[in-house]
Amino acid sequence: MRKYTDTKQKSYASRKKRGPVVSRHLVVKMKVKKGDTVMIVSGKDKGKTGEIVKVLPSVGRVVVDGVAMMKRHLRRTGRGQSGSIVERPAAINASNVMVLDPESKKPTRVGREKQDGKTVRVAKKSKTVLK
Repeated sequence: MRKYTDTKQKSYASRKKRGPVVSRHLVVKMKVKKGDTVMIVSGKDKGKTGEIVKVLPSVGRVVVDGVAMMKRHLRRTGRGQSGSIVERPAAINASNVMVLDPESKKPTRVGREKQDGKTVRVAKKSKTVLK
C-alpha cells in the first residue's frame, strides 16, 4: 500500500520537510547592520524604534529588539520545574525598517560613499557617516 495516494499531497509533504526555497542568487547586500537603530515604517508596530539584534540576509529579514514580540511556550526542562511562556522578538522584513539619522533622529535612507579608499555607509538626509 502506498503511503501517499495523491501526488499533490506528496509534493507538499516533501516541501514541508525540506523547508522554504531560498535562492542563493537573490541574496542582496543588506542596507542595515546589527546594532543600527531603526524605525518601523509599516506593519502593526509602525512608528516604534529599536536596535537590530540579528540580520538574516538569506531571507531578507531582521530581528529588532522590542518589536514584533511573539510568545514562545517552553516545556519544563527537569523534575520540579514548570514550563513558562517567554516573549521574544520575531523577524520582520528588512524593507519595513529604516535607519534613524544620528543627527535628526528621523528615518533616512542609506547610501555608500568612498572616503579615504574605504566604502562607508552614509545617511542620505544629513550626509553623516553611520557606524
